[in-house]
Amino acid sequence: MTSQTQRTASQIVTNHSVGATVQVVIDSLFARIKSEEYPEGARLPSERTLSSELGVARNTVRDALDVLKSRNIIRRRAGSGSFVTYKSETSRPDSRTALAENTSPLDHLVVRGILEPEMVRLAVINMTQRDIMELDDILTQLEAVTTDSGEFIKAEEAFYRKIANGTGNPLLASCYELAIEACLQTFRSNLMRRHLTPKRIEDYQKRYNALFNAISSRDVETAVEYIKLHLIEEQKMLLQEG
Repeated sequence: MTSQTQRTASQIVTNHSVGATVQVVIDSLFARIKSEEYPEGARLPSERTLSSELGVARNTVRDALDVLKSRNIIRRRAGSGSFVTYKSETSRPDSRTALAENTSPLDHLVVRGILEPEMVRLAVINMTQRDIMELDDILTQLEAVTTDSGEFIKAEEAFYRKIANGTGNPLLASCYELAIEACLQTFRSNLMRRHLTPKRIEDYQKRYNALFNAISSRDVETAVEYIKLHLIEEQKMLLQEG
């Protein structure tokens, strides 16, 4: 995180001229984001839910979210909700970033081949019904993208991150977070931006829909098979690129 970003983040908590109740909501939400209760890429609860949790009016929550959006802590999309864009200083230490930057495309794919089948298996077993509903919401966002490769990649990352967190294993989820960071730092984002045509986006959407259906029906074998097939397709793409 740059010094400018750090200063901007600090100003959200202490210097923005808003009403006292709005400020309390800002402080509460920002604390949750900094602690990674709502990690980067996560979708915040709805205004209605936050209003109920915090005991304030919805327009107060809306004003607080507007402030967070204005400071690039979250992004908001009509009909989709609010998503965290803030990168916690503690969650991205220099050593991890350096490791991600020095990960080769092949190494990245090998690690995904190790992590993702087990991650999906545990998610099928351990995801709560609420987790599955939230995964369904992310899938809906992912399926709404037709041409924007950048938006698709963000939704895809959120989809995988939700599965990782749904395993109930914080260490596995943390390992996969590093894999996501390596993905952002290395080849895959640029590669996918070049190859994510509308037709390929549609194909990926069908695969993720099938994976979601297997997860929601608690079909371990089918879910793991889908993720393995998806990894094979990504390997083919990498080999073609080479």
